[in-house]
Amino acid sequence: MTSTQQLKNDFWKSLAESPFVFLELDSDPHSAVPMTAQLDKDADSAIWFFTSRDHPLAQGGQATATFAAKGHDIFARFSGVLTQETSRQRLDKQWSRSVEAWFPGGKSDPNLVMLRMDLGTAEIWNSELGFMDTARMLLGFDMRENSRKDHTHALL
Repeated sequence: MTSTQQLKNDFWKSLAESPFVFLELDSDPHSAVPMTAQLDKDADSAIWFFTSRDHPLAQGGQATATFAAKGHDIFARFSGVLTQETSRQRLDKQWSRSVEAWFPGGKSDPNLVMLRMDLGTAEIWNSELGFMDTARMLLGFDMRENSRKDHTHALL
């Protein structure tokens, strides 16, 4: 497996374990908020989010998300396009009690908007240092070359 594919796999696994990202519209940096990514292992390059009609994210458009894994061993920044998801089947599939806690009117809450983020490019970093890398860093060795294998630009 290539290092790029391994980093992508590590990213998806980490995101599934802790699906929290900081999401913002590229056109409005003040729209940045923490959001819970709704994942589907069978989906091809898409993530879903629930928000309210009056939130700036509801307008959709180019967006960027940043992610830090629970153990801080994977970091990522990824981009894509947010659009309103209109599939009732998708809404039913992604709905959960934790989503309902934010939308007491349930799936028919008039303020509910489900967004799909069609993913584009990502930059992923693996910051997990093994014993040897930690020792090399503490001894002042140049870490730049070693770290290149733990970083990639990729299409998600």
